[in-house]
Amino acid sequence: MSCGVPLPLRWLWIGMALAGSLVLAALAYWQLIIAEGAYLGPRVVAWTYDWVARRYDAIKQFNPREETWFLSSPLLRALAEVSNPLVLDVATGTGRLPLALLRSHFRGQIVGLDLSAGMLKQARSQLRIFGDQVGLVQQDACHLPFDDGVFDAVTCLEALEFLPRPRKALAEMVRVLAPGGVLFLSNRVGREAHLLPGRSLPRPVFEQMLASSPLRDAQVRAWQVDYDLAMARKEGQPDSAGRGGIDLASLLRCPGCGGRLQGTAIALNCHGCERRYAVREGIVRLAAPTG
Repeated sequence: MSCGVPLPLRWLWIGMALAGSLVLAALAYWQLIIAEGAYLGPRVVAWTYDWVARRYDAIKQFNPREETWFLSSPLLRALAEVSNPLVLDVATGTGRLPLALLRSHFRGQIVGLDLSAGMLKQARSQLRIFGDQVGLVQQDACHLPFDDGVFDAVTCLEALEFLPRPRKALAEMVRVLAPGGVLFLSNRVGREAHLLPGRSLPRPVFEQMLASSPLRDAQVRAWQVDYDLAMARKEGQPDSAGRGGIDLASLLRCPGCGGRLQGTAIALNCHGCERRYAVREGIVRLAAPTG
């Protein structure tokens, strides 16, 4: 007589183990592929983009003509009365929006911000030819390292749903936007949007969020397959001269204490809290202080 586990019970355990493995695989796919780590914290999101950075543009297959039509042309029209605009692109990734603007002969200045060092390296490789017209900063989108009312335009494309606090991120974008400045922002609405609860916002909720901010003339329209695109202006009168042509270091504030930063081409120092931030490969590493 065998003292082992009865055969039916053994198959039950095997079935339960397989089912558990499938559930874990589905959860991993949801968290890391669909949600891109959004529910696991910003560092995990940054890691997923670091991992795919070298292949990102090949995967997305951005079409330069479509980028001009859908991105740079509307923004340039909105900034037509500003002679030297200063633009902040939040979650800039590989520099999609800056590249579209600069290919369209944009004459202002752009700051690209992202938490993924890998994506910023790819952005730098594409944008290096434009020199000081583009500056890159590694930092969290929910804690923008700038004073109030600095930028003539703030953009954020295909990223709001992956930020830990979308409403906080929007508030930060509006805070650093100058009076009369342009907000250019996308919101996830495609078939996978329901798999991102609390991150992707139904259009009425998104519109209400914009309406509750100090914005005017907000317009939300369908854009591509999976996104709505919003354009709005901050209350107040725009500065026709614009705020471009300024040194990047003078724009930045210490994420730790809000103090001003000073330094060289290899590091910036905060004299308030004495934190030190490296500048490597043309990227200001505010997300990883060295001292």
